[in-house]
Amino acid sequence: MIFPWHLGRNIRILALDVDGVLTDGVIHLDADGHEHKRFHVTDGLGIRLLLEAGIKVGLITARNSRAVARRAEELSLSFVHQGIRSDKWTCLKEELSRSGFEPAQCACMGDDLIDLPILCRVGLATAPFDARPEVRQRVHWVANAPGGRGAVRELAEGLLMAQGRWENLVAGYVPKE
Repeated sequence: MIFPWHLGRNIRILALDVDGVLTDGVIHLDADGHEHKRFHVTDGLGIRLLLEAGIKVGLITARNSRAVARRAEELSLSFVHQGIRSDKWTCLKEELSRSGFEPAQCACMGDDLIDLPILCRVGLATAPFDARPEVRQRVHWVANAPGGRGAVRELAEGLLMAQGRWENLVAGYVPKE
């Protein structure tokens, strides 16, 4: 699916679901009941690039997980809301108000029905390739990659390209001879 450049130009804040977006949606529980999650390193770099470009990035997830809290801390995310099972939209509205942004300036990536209240109200609604069909039908853009396998990185690059920031960020990684 072609990235909607016109919608990505004014995005200033990105809200992400976790399970099925930053992870593949599989939850590993050990014998002691500790939860383990896998995060893709390219998604992490995409998030760091967005933050470096001045775009706020945060998480709104239904589950509570120490692994998520740790990953959020590693990435220096702008906000983290865990345990939001019933009303992710109210949570995001409060975050937008605190940050001084309008819904039209917000992008979101979600994969399941619980994410629809946010996805249907933001300026750029996105989903990983393996999102539920009901979600894929209602978003502006679907990544080529599945959740936990680079979908967030694709979104990050699309946003940065739409805003004309990608080439400068890439140039910062190329050694100058």
